[in-house]
Amino acid sequence: MQDAVRHLVVVGRVQGVGFRFAMERKAAEHGVRGWVRNRSDGSVEAMIQGSPDALAAMIAWARHGPRAASVDRVEVEPGAGEYSEFETRPSA
Repeated sequence: MQDAVRHLVVVGRVQGVGFRFAMERKAAEHGVRGWVRNRSDGSVEAMIQGSPDALAAMIAWARHGPRAASVDRVEVEPGAGEYSEFETRPSA
């Protein structure tokens, strides 16, 4: 089965709460590749690639994030790219 790619934008109190670090750990748990970064508008953006089940688990996790986060919403769209690992990228 072909891996899928999804683009996420997580909105709420999601910066300064360990969201990127926690997402990187979750990605490793689920075998998901891609990247995550903070955005200047206060949101967190991610591109995730993996099996449909792994992506569903990541999206479900992103809807609440780590304990200190307060997620208002997660915008999910089809993504693009081919990734060999999961990394934290510089803020955009």
